[in-house]
Amino acid sequence: MRPIRSRFTAPLFALTLLGAALNVAAGGIQQAAAGPYQSGPGLALRGGATLAPPRILDLGSDPVAISQVVGDQDGSERRQNTNAEVTYELQTEVLFAKDSARPSSSAQSHIAAITREINHQRPALVRVSGFTDDLGPSAHGDLLSRQRAQAVQTVLADGLPPTVSFATRGFGERHPIASNTTEAGRRENRRVEISFQPTGR
Repeated sequence: MRPIRSRFTAPLFALTLLGAALNVAAGGIQQAAAGPYQSGPGLALRGGATLAPPRILDLGSDPVAISQVVGDQDGSERRQNTNAEVTYELQTEVLFAKDSARPSSSAQSHIAAITREINHQRPALVRVSGFTDDLGPSAHGDLLSRQRAQAVQTVLADGLPPTVSFATRGFGERHPIASNTTEAGRRENRRVEISFQPTGR
C-alpha cells in the first residue's frame, strides 16, 4: 500500500529548506561582521588606523538658513541673522513714550546703529513693522503700531540712500511673540521690527 501524501507536505518541505538556507546566510554575515574590524565589544579600526580629528561646524557657510540671535541684557533689543535676512527687534519702551509715536532721544541712537548696518549691507528693501500688546481697543493698537513703524522709517530714511525702498506696516496686536497674560510678555509684544536681505557682502 502506498503512503498518502498530504497536500501540505511539499510546501512544508520548501519552507524548511528556506529556513535552513537563511540560518546559514545569517551565520556567514555574523562571521563577516566579526572579521577584521571587530576585536571584542565595540568597533575597532583596521591596521592601527585612527579617527580624523574633530571639526567645528562653520555655521556661517551652511546654505540652510541657520538663525543666530543676539540680544542685549535687558531684552530691549534683539538681532536675528540668517543667511537670508537680518531682523532687528526693538521694544517700544526704548523708542517711544507710553502711547506715543514720537521717537525718544534714545530711539535716535538705536536707529542710527541699525542705519549703519543697513548701509553696510546695502539692501534694496527695508521692512519696518509695528506691533502692540492686546490691551485697549484693537483699532487703537493698529493705528499706534502703524504710526510707530512710520516714525522709525522716517529716522532710517534720513540716513539711507534714496535707492532704498521701504515696506511699512502696523500689525497691532496680531502676531504676538509672547503671552499677553503677563506684563513681561506684553512688553515683548510691544515692538518694532526692522528687517532686510543683505546684498553687500
